Amino acid sequence: MHVAVLAFDGMSLFESGIVTEVFGLARPELDVPWYTLTICAPTPDPVPVLGGATLTAPAGLAELAAADTVIVPGVQSVHADPPPPVLDALRSAHARGARVLSICSGAFALAAAGLLDGRRATTHWRYAEVFRARFPHVDLDPRVLYLAEGDVWTSAGSAAGIDLCLHLIRTDHGAAVANAVARRLVVQPHRDGGQAQFIESPMPASGGTDDRIAASLAWALAHLRDPLSLPVLAHQAHMSPRTYLRHFTRATGTSPIRWVLHQRIQASLALLETTDTPIERIAAAVGFDTAVTFRHHFTNAMRTSPSAYRQAFRARE
Repeated sequence: MHVAVLAFDGMSLFESGIVTEVFGLARPELDVPWYTLTICAPTPDPVPVLGGATLTAPAGLAELAAADTVIVPGVQSVHADPPPPVLDALRSAHARGARVLSICSGAFALAAAGLLDGRRATTHWRYAEVFRARFPHVDLDPRVLYLAEGDVWTSAGSAAGIDLCLHLIRTDHGAAVANAVARRLVVQPHRDGGQAQFIESPMPASGGTDDRIAASLAWALAHLRDPLSLPVLAHQAHMSPRTYLRHFTRATGTSPIRWVLHQRIQASLALLETTDTPIERIAAAVGFDTAVTFRHHFTNAMRTSPSAYRQAFRARE
């Protein structure tokens, strides 16, 4: 449960801040063994960061190599390798069984250390061409938000680091704990789609028409197993379907049907993780007409099947 994040010249405090917020903040209310976080730098000297500030890290590369989980934020340059001692520390951590993760262009450091050879990986879409040219032995997929390939995980642009960190919590502690942390961060527990997708807001802001939209969504969450068509939701908001669709899209950034599908898949995760309920019954419980439809939408959103998702979490248990 020891997480170490690498600090280096020119780093973004936003990306390292994601890691410190998720893993460095004590969360006794969750009643699970939580993580300890160490910020590590290659030297004891103050580290210059973006914006002109400096950061003094309490630990060095030896502590980084000894951690259970190592996280590398975006690198200063995608055209040059990190210093050899940093690469050695990453290799050492991986060799002794640590999980090694990257955020955004941090994938370049993992690739330079040879940890991504023969693996699928991702990084920010704007660096895809440079990455492929420098590391042809890596199977790069710039379309996704993150990839967890064994014990080496990579994520896309900076904010996708949140998705990756939540997935790590979901892996270690299950969906309920990950969802609780996501609520405290005020983000989606799981974003479907890839890097080109907008973030879908689960609830619109309050005020005026949005109050009626929010009320209809709260009602929908309590009735996921019932048929939830556009006319049904519009009726709950006392609007015509056309008016409801216009206000819903403006308030949430997505369509009512897409929102409903996302919520149904989210509701199925805890059932898959914590029960032996057959897939067919889970599909019905969260509102899908058939198990086939459930499997189709689940696979599109989660990049895996319901059975494989259940097996993976049961194996971890």
